[in-house]
Amino acid sequence: MDGYSRDDFDVPVEDYDFGSVEDVGSLIDQMSRAGGFTATKLANARDILRDSMENVGEEGVLNWISFPACLCATGTRGFFLEGLKRKSFNVVVTTCGTLDHDIARTFQEYFHGDFELDDIALGEEGLNRLGNVIVPNECYGEILENVVLPWLEEIEVERKEKDADNPWLGFGSVELCWALGDRIEDESSLLHWIAKHRIPMVIPGITDGSIGAQLFMHRQKNPQFFVDLMADEQILSDLTWPAKESHALMVGGGISKHHVIWWNQYRGGLDSAVSITTAPEYDGSLSGARLREAVSWGKVRPEAPQVVVEGDASLILPVLGADLFSQ
Repeated sequence: MDGYSRDDFDVPVEDYDFGSVEDVGSLIDQMSRAGGFTATKLANARDILRDSMENVGEEGVLNWISFPACLCATGTRGFFLEGLKRKSFNVVVTTCGTLDHDIARTFQEYFHGDFELDDIALGEEGLNRLGNVIVPNECYGEILENVVLPWLEEIEVERKEKDADNPWLGFGSVELCWALGDRIEDESSLLHWIAKHRIPMVIPGITDGSIGAQLFMHRQKNPQFFVDLMADEQILSDLTWPAKESHALMVGGGISKHHVIWWNQYRGGLDSAVSITTAPEYDGSLSGARLREAVSWGKVRPEAPQVVVEGDASLILPVLGADLFSQ
């Protein structure tokens, strides 16, 4: 390991000057100079993301975003919505619950609650608690069943009209998201923009949620129905292998994060990466694994700008979005 010299450290720590803060961007600029632990990381993340968004419309430039469903039960869904509406991200990997919450909130409201509420009492009233968000039964499972099952019948007819012999070949979660989004006219819906811009949104764990249950129920009446998960992998393969640039914002961990870095190993790793997590790394989990670990697997390039911001994404993403989406 190389040693250090006093001359290596020549950038002084500066105090915040709140009187000169004009907007969120200028506050983040001051964070980079003030230092103090996570503030520096947040400023670095903003700069990496800004650079990654510059060329996203060019041929062969991928800008991935992955995130867990829970954030879509909160107003943080607005960050993802804005990024997709602007086409700032052009590949999405998430979990089944994202579809659940996005469709449910298109037709019903979720409500503010508290982490300390009595869960037994809530259950007796048909109220589900997601952190400090309250989701009544009629605003989740019931509305999804009433809305999605008829849509699946429509999709069944459409697919069979296209190919009566093998209607489900190629019908992966990407095609499912587009088919669902085509039926949502509400511009506050992620699926609406995913479908409108034909952005591939891959759900590797498509059966792990309420939409997965609707797919299973549809199959009971239509035994030939299936979701072609390998079609999703083909789409990711076709995008990743020839990509001249590939960048990622990975919120949280689990299957969504891993699917992003897994596919990018085939091109020598991501060209830049931002990770937001609350998970520690001492248990060896993928959610807590720092990006430097991904370098050892060839999933992030050694020279790639990268930063892990530790903290709650419901705090971090709105601050980043206020600057990144300010124009």
